[in-house]
Parts: sequence; C-alpha cells; structure tokens
Amino acid sequence: MNQSLLLAIPLLPLIAAILAGLFGRYIGRAGSHTVTILGVAVSCGLSIYVLKQLLLDGVPTFDGPVYTWALTDGVQMNVGFLVDRLSALMMVVVTFVSLCVHVYTIGYMHDDPGYTRFFSYISLFTFSMLMLVMSNNFMQLFFGWEAVGVVSYLLIGFWYTRPSAIFANLKAFLVNRIGDFGFVLGIAGVAYYTNSMLYADAFAAAPKLAHAMLPITSTTSVGSLTLICICLFVGAMGKSAQVPLHVWLPDSMEGPTPISALIHAATMVTAGIFMVARMSPLFEYSDTALSVVLVIGATTAFFMGLLGVVNNDIKRVVAYSTLSQLGYMTVALGVSAYSAAIFHLMTHAFFKALLFLAAGSVIIGMHHEQDMRKMGGLGKYMPITAITCWIGSLALIGTPLFSGFYSKDAIIEAVGESHRWGATYAYWCVLGGVFVTALYTFRMLFMTFHGPERFRHPEEVQTSSSDRTVGHEEGEASHDDTHSHDDHGDAHGHGRPPQESPAVVTLPLIALAIPSVLIGFFTVGPVLFGNYFGSSIKVLEKNDVVHELGREFTGPFQAALHAFAQPVVWVAAAGVFTAWLFFLARPALADSVAKSLSGLRTVLVNKYYFDWFNEKIIASLTRGIGFGLWKAGDQGLIDGALVNGTASGIGWFGSVVRRVQSGYLYAYAFFMVIGLAVLLGWFLVR
Repeated sequence: MNQSLLLAIPLLPLIAAILAGLFGRYIGRAGSHTVTILGVAVSCGLSIYVLKQLLLDGVPTFDGPVYTWALTDGVQMNVGFLVDRLSALMMVVVTFVSLCVHVYTIGYMHDDPGYTRFFSYISLFTFSMLMLVMSNNFMQLFFGWEAVGVVSYLLIGFWYTRPSAIFANLKAFLVNRIGDFGFVLGIAGVAYYTNSMLYADAFAAAPKLAHAMLPITSTTSVGSLTLICICLFVGAMGKSAQVPLHVWLPDSMEGPTPISALIHAATMVTAGIFMVARMSPLFEYSDTALSVVLVIGATTAFFMGLLGVVNNDIKRVVAYSTLSQLGYMTVALGVSAYSAAIFHLMTHAFFKALLFLAAGSVIIGMHHEQDMRKMGGLGKYMPITAITCWIGSLALIGTPLFSGFYSKDAIIEAVGESHRWGATYAYWCVLGGVFVTALYTFRMLFMTFHGPERFRHPEEVQTSSSDRTVGHEEGEASHDDTHSHDDHGDAHGHGRPPQESPAVVTLPLIALAIPSVLIGFFTVGPVLFGNYFGSSIKVLEKNDVVHELGREFTGPFQAALHAFAQPVVWVAAAGVFTAWLFFLARPALADSVAKSLSGLRTVLVNKYYFDWFNEKIIASLTRGIGFGLWKAGDQGLIDGALVNGTASGIGWFGSVVRRVQSGYLYAYAFFMVIGLAVLLGWFLVR
C-alpha cells in the first residue's frame, strides 16, 4: 500500500484547514469552502480507493511508522499508520459524512460572519479524527484523541458571544478531561508492562498480561489487564458520552447544526467505540472489564433515551437519541460483539447525520426556531426535509429492510446470546430502549411535520399567548427551553411562512438518505457475518456470540421477514403507536398522563439531576477545596508563613541583633569576655 497515498488522506483536510483559517480573508468565502470541500472530497475518494484495495485487490494491511518523533528509554514514539479493514471502514465513514456536512454548511452558515473560520474548524476536525483512526500506536491515538477534543471545544463555542455556548464548550472540555485522565493511565499501564507504545506489542503481550497482578495493598491485588482496560474505557466513556460522563453531549447543541451532525454522527462520539473495538485483543482477556462496559452501555441506552421523550428542542431530541444509540454500541462491545458495534456505528453515522441535518433544515425553514411545540404541519411546506427525516427515523427505530434494523437487531440478539455477567440486565435495557426510541423519534416527527400548525403565519396580527401545546400542559415549558436559538436569526422570522431549504442543504439530505435505506441490506452479510474484519478484531471462541448468530443468517431479506416473528419489531411498533396516539391523535391524553406521572416527568426534565449534582455538589466542593487551599495553603502557609513569615522573622532578628552594635568600647569588651567564658566552658565540658 502506497505510504504517500495514506499520508495524503489526513493531510489534505489539514492543509485545507490551514488555508481557510490563515488565509480566509484573502481567498474569501468561496475560496474557503472550495478548498476545504475539495480537500475532504479527495480524502474521501482516496479512502474509498484504500478500502477497495483491501477488499477487492488483495492488498495486505499496512502497519508501519511514517515518522519517528522521539526515542526515550528504549520506547519509540512514532507517527505511524495501521490501515486494515477496520480503519479503512472508519476512514470512509468519517470522510463521507464530513463531505456531506461541508456541502451542507454552505447553505446553513451563508450569513454567518465566521464562515471561513467554521470551514477551517470542521476540516481540522476531520484531520484529527483521521489521525485517530489510522494510528498504529498509543501516542498518535492520544494525539488524535485530544485533537478532536480541542477542536470540538472550538466548534461547540463557535458563537463565543453567547454565554450558553461558552458554558457548553467549557463543560464538554472539562468532562472529557476526566475521561482522558483514565485514558492516560491506561496508556501508561500499557507502556509500563510492554515498554512500547505500539499496538502490535501490546496485543502480543495481552495473554501474558492477563495473569499479571497489580498489588493494591499488602493483602489485595487487581488484575493488571483488567485495570488497564477499565482505565482505557473511562476515556471512551468521556468521548462516547456514557453515564455518568454523558452530561456534555446534550449541551453541545449550542454549536451550529452542521457540527452537531459531525460530532454526533461520525467523529468524536464514535472515537470511544472505535478505540475499544481496536483494543479487542486486550479487552477479550478481561471478563470483568467487559462486564463493566456492558452495564454502563445498557444503562446509557435505556435511561438516556427516556430524556428524549420530555424534551422539546428538536436538536436535543436527536442528541439524546445519539446518547442512547452510543449505549447500544457499547453494549455490543460488552458482549464481545465488536463487529456488531462497528456495524451499528457505520449505519448510525448515516441516518444520524441525516436527522441532524434535517433538524437544521427545519430550523432554517422555521427562521431559527427550535421548539417543536411551535412547529407542526411542516410536511407540506418542506416535503424533501420531511421525507428524508422520515427515512432517517425509520432507520433509527430499526424498521425491517432499513439500515438501522440490521445493526440494532444484531446487537439485541447478541446480548440475548451472551452469558456474561450483566447480560440479562442489558437485554431488558436494550429491548426497552427499542420502545423508547420509537416513542421519542415519532413524537418528534408528528410534532414537527404533522398535526395542526402551531407557528405564526404572516397574516396573523398577533400570536395568542395561550396556544395549546402538543403533549404538554398548557403554558408549561421544558427545562431545556431557556437556551438560545440556533444561529443568529430572528426566532420568529417576522411572520414569514416556512419554506423548503435550498438545494445546497437538501442535496446532502438526499445523499445521506440513500445509505440510510440501503447500506444495511447490502453489507450486513459480509461485514457482520462474513469475517470482514479478519484479524482487525480479536474475539475468543468462548465469547463469539456473533458467530452463533451467523449460523442462523440466511440473507438480509429473510432476516427482515424473520424479524416479524421476534418481539423487537412489535415493541418498536408499540412505540410508534403510542407516539401517534399521544402526540397526534389525542394530545390531551398526553397531558393527563404527564400529570399522573408528574414525579417521573420532573426527574426526566431535570435529567436525573446529574447537572444539578455536578454543578451544586461537585463544582461547589471543588471550589471549596480550591478556596481552602488558597486561603490556608497559598495565603496562610506559602505567602504568610514561608514568604512573609521568613521576611518578618529576619526583620525581627535583625532588630534584636542591631542592639548589640551600641558603639561603646566597654560593651564590646564585656561581650568578648562573655564569649570567651562560654568558649572555655564548652572546651572544659568536652
């Protein structure tokens, strides 16, 4: 495989980012979006070519250094690439979704004063993710890991004049630092035991590491590999927003919609899933670590999905959907179904990017209104957006023959096949999550595109303050409705009616809708059950639940037909029916249910009080500790005792000694006699 070709894939977006960022004022808006789109498009084409080489041409996996950065104590720190079928698949997904987002951004951000800066950021984001997925060593993995974190900080806070955006990007940055602390410890553990930063050396040492013990106290010890894997997974919890490190992701909606699609669909949040799959040769030798992964993922899949049911912001509903689907991927990792996790990552990237961009199209059409209670009946005004959003929604809930069906169904069946500790709990969580996913997804569809129109028409002189809301008590506001509207426009558009978005916005929707329908059907066989990943993923024979599922797989069409004999499809149908009944047919029924379940609804509206706990308890405790260290440590001990105290002591001692210098000869003679007596006494005592 040509090394120069591999170098071009990440470097083209980087060069484009530099040109748009540093020279945007000279090349202008058109020049900025042209150079970044061209860079990502060529990178996408080259990624597809690399995947074709690996799949069809029989080209072997590339695993080697490109540049040696440092050599210390026998440990080489290299820039190197591992390009196999796993990384090639990720490269294609990342660059294709990024390309769609780049094109979409032309229409979405056309009036924004930071137009060239935004294109520079998203191109730099693509470079960072490519460096992460192509790395063959932990040093480069960590570089890409931190780079996507830094650029996401810049993108979430892109509208830096809004306090809510600054709060959101700082929150994302701090929460991810917690996960990254565990990630660094995991990498340090690998380096300590293997004296290498290369994946290959760590994977080769895994069977031996499985028997190594790390003493905690004089009487207790923990498995070294288990501790390493859990630390690595803590990093994945931060990046992939798993409970309790999930709190940053909904607030990241403060960034522009294109970056919401890029972060939540194919890049940052999937980095943790990819990393654990890449580290499968390590995780396979620790059942304890895999059980931790399984339980955390199951909890995220079900309980985070419930939050989407009570949210009214169209972007945040899709964000909570992302949280839930990331939980599904994590569950798959926990039962050693790594291929199913990556397969769902791939299908999810297309239909979730589609849903985010469709939400952005709705926001454009509604003149930057995001509250679904002020929408309704948009289907006739925005038919392309509505149809593509329906396609993405059907894929999301796992409708047979759609892409999400094959990946989500495989995960649920894999959990049912597993006998790992926590699998029973996980199975009921992911099965319940099917109902919840269908409920909040079709609630969003019905409230946005169907039912009565609840937005202001041009001919309306005034807007009634007592409009009936769908699925909520009259006049009731969601906890999340206090944030600023997306973009800088007027929230009500001066009474202009909704209208379909321009072609530069709708064409990416159509481009993403096609794989949202077809890609699962055509790839489930080879990718999931056809040994597509080969040696890229390691699964011990005792843990290979996907192999067990493959014995019953007879084809994608037969699998779709067989699904009607299983509970998953009917659970999803029940969720769709409930959404139709509560939010379209009889909205008053939703109000009465909300009243009867007011306690549960309060908990959900307050997001299980995670934010309250973090901001009121953790943040207050941290500030208290900091204040105490400042007062007692800095001012009291360092400034007071050591610095000022030393100076005061020396000054006092000087004032005392100064009195000895009296200027009288008899005084000096007296002191000499006293000194001589003391000296003689000391010699006599010795």
